[in-house]
Amino acid sequence: MENDRKLTITPAPHLHGPASITRDMYIVVLALLFPTAGAVYFFGAYVILMLVTAIATAVLAEYVAKWMRRRPFRMDGSAVVTAILFVLVMPPRTPLWVVIVGTAFSIWIAKEAFGGLGHNVFNPALAGRAFATISFAGALTNWIAPVHSFLADGVTTATPLSESFTTNLSRWAMYKALFIGNVAGSTGETSAMLILIGGLILIAFGLIRWQVPFFYIGTVALLSWALGEDPLFQILAGGLFLGAFFMATDYVTTPVTTRGKVIFAIGAGILVVVIRRWGTMPEGVCYSILLMNAVTPLIDRHVRPRPYGLVKKRKETG
Repeated sequence: MENDRKLTITPAPHLHGPASITRDMYIVVLALLFPTAGAVYFFGAYVILMLVTAIATAVLAEYVAKWMRRRPFRMDGSAVVTAILFVLVMPPRTPLWVVIVGTAFSIWIAKEAFGGLGHNVFNPALAGRAFATISFAGALTNWIAPVHSFLADGVTTATPLSESFTTNLSRWAMYKALFIGNVAGSTGETSAMLILIGGLILIAFGLIRWQVPFFYIGTVALLSWALGEDPLFQILAGGLFLGAFFMATDYVTTPVTTRGKVIFAIGAGILVVVIRRWGTMPEGVCYSILLMNAVTPLIDRHVRPRPYGLVKKRKETG
């Protein structure tokens, strides 16, 4: 019997398998559960309120943006990832109105204004963080000590990279506190251990390449050592681990090729050290990634592989 079904032809790529944007996004959410759980443990239940507010704002903002552009709304998980990351890079007592405004900026301006998922130039969560920091700096200075801190008598409530940070702990005790996350800092940036677990999940599922966090963190360590800084302190303090595993590895805003990603990571690492040492702000991870996002098209242009069979045009003779 003749088959009457029509042959449907669609443009490449033709993928046959479980891979999808939704699947990848919710794997990222799974990986983010580790630093998120640490944030709730160290800084209390207010973090949950921040998360609920940010996620609701992000989903609603994306729905409104799609409706205004007459585009279909799909719950692919990207808005949820942006919301969680935004909360994790903010202070643990950020006012909820700042969470709402910052998250809306991340979705409307940093993402949808460029055309939506796959078209944005800058990492939405970091763009929202930069906007909130510049616009509402006075509301983002409330750094608190961890709720379950064994360092209450050993360190100040200042963040480890700030000039007012002091400690009477031994060097190795300080390293332990930084690795576990028992220090003041942004909501989800303090625990290198939990972020590392989440990052390894992303690597295991093939969502990110190990070269990016390796060269990003390695560049910061090497340059810090060359400049006489404590390299272990510099890589454990601040948001370097979260940025290296969850933001410098973003599909959309980073180079396509492995070589391009390595260049991106090294450039971001250099910028972190420059901003921390000579800039007016103690932390440089956010701005290092955003600046490298801006040059990603240039990197892609110069490191893209030559198409197979391409022959250079011969010079005309005569």
